[in-house]
Amino acid sequence: MELHEKTCVPCRGGVPALGRAEVAGLLAKVEGWEAPRDHHLTKTFKFSDFKTALAFVDRVGAMAEEQGHHPDLHLAWGKVAVEIWTHKIDGLTESDFVFAAKCDQLAR
Repeated sequence: MELHEKTCVPCRGGVPALGRAEVAGLLAKVEGWEAPRDHHLTKTFKFSDFKTALAFVDRVGAMAEEQGHHPDLHLAWGKVAVEIWTHKIDGLTESDFVFAAKCDQLAR
């Protein structure tokens, strides 16, 4: 099953964040995403204008509500920066990569 086909699993805390090797393996499956300090995922999506970027934010917001996993979104003219991590453990879980893959699908 591809990452974008999975569902984000709510984290109740008490689980360890993914290790460096796990992050690297999953990062290879989400094109263009970065994992600074293996703590969070970030990617900037580029669009032709503000209206298209805003529509993407709306789609990501709806998906975030559906998945129960909420990113930081930064909207500017022609671009949207997305940051995601699992706040309960202050690090990355597989759900963050699932969310990233779903964002990539929404940008297509």
